[in-house]
Amino acid sequence: MRFPRHLSHLLLIAALAVTSAVARPRARDLGIPFPGTPGPLNAITDVEGVEVGHVTLIRGEGRLVPGEGPVRTGVTAILPRGKQFAGRVFAARHNLNGNGEMTGASWLDESGCLGSPILLTNTHSVGVVRDAVIAWLLKRSAGGGYSGDVSLPVVSETYDGFLNDIDGFHVKPAHATVAIEGASRGAVAEGGVGGGTGMIAHGFKGGIGTSSRVLNREEGGYTVGVLVQANYGRRGNLHIAGVPVGRELTDLTPTRGAPKEGQGSIVIVVATDAPLLPHQLRRIAQRASLGVGIVGGRGENSSGDLFLAFSTASPDEVSKTAGLAQLNMLPNDRINPLFHATVNATEEAIVNALIAAETMTGINGNKVYALPHDRLVAILRRHNALAPAPAVSSRP
Repeated sequence: MRFPRHLSHLLLIAALAVTSAVARPRARDLGIPFPGTPGPLNAITDVEGVEVGHVTLIRGEGRLVPGEGPVRTGVTAILPRGKQFAGRVFAARHNLNGNGEMTGASWLDESGCLGSPILLTNTHSVGVVRDAVIAWLLKRSAGGGYSGDVSLPVVSETYDGFLNDIDGFHVKPAHATVAIEGASRGAVAEGGVGGGTGMIAHGFKGGIGTSSRVLNREEGGYTVGVLVQANYGRRGNLHIAGVPVGRELTDLTPTRGAPKEGQGSIVIVVATDAPLLPHQLRRIAQRASLGVGIVGGRGENSSGDLFLAFSTASPDEVSKTAGLAQLNMLPNDRINPLFHATVNATEEAIVNALIAAETMTGINGNKVYALPHDRLVAILRRHNALAPAPAVSSRP
């Protein structure tokens, strides 16, 4: 597909952001253990068909000049079955705490279906991103009147106003379009990229994180993938590998008018190839709350903790508009392994966001530090919480 010159330039920016972020270490690289078996990429894109794209906007420094910057924001796009798919998948959502926005939520609840990409951005850019998704969908549709799939897309947000000129409306329609068109099925960039560029988690630099789990053959062999935009939590509640590391890492707090602890939000998207109906996917979305709780989230009053789960199974049947749909459903008595996978992948995705993020300075010199890897490893080692080192062969 050929892009106009301005879109091609933005695609280059997005590609550079992905290349930089993928090179960052992940939690398992530091020896941090997690339960369950990850997929090949340990990412939401391990669920076949799922694509993810980012556009990252970073420019300017120093004093805030509304409308001019500094800019620390972006857009992340999750496509349930890729850019070429024009149908629906089953989906459902859950709010742990509702101080946030997710457009299209009412129709999602009513229909149990998702017919659009899912986009994540900052709080004040939800409207422009939503409009851009509608425009992108209209170009692909054959017309024929109103469609909730086109007119009610899913766009969600977390607030990045401590680092970003959020009132400057720097996210433009083209950025959302490029995030969608640049989405791919490969490794997913993490940390301060895309919608997670200006986010803070547990008093450290946060952002985008992802992880996956693959069930064993007896449990169905299904895959569960999770992507988070983490911008929540108190420092003292932070737990990694069961260790209360936030109580020991009491320095490196955000500088120059730090945001009040407990403010912020987390958006979580759960994907699976298991054949689940909407009411079962709502149960899956609810279990993401437990992963947040393991790391230290408490669903506080000013937090927008919004979770969505979708299944990529049986898309042709789900998308039918005539006749009877012939659907498979995993029995509820076999759903527990998917619950466990969701909890475990959510926990690891949040930690991956923290590990990948780098120290960032934004508006008015506001600074948020990255979680220090060396000190984290030392704390976990002292608590005997690191994974055993792999055996080294004596063979030449």
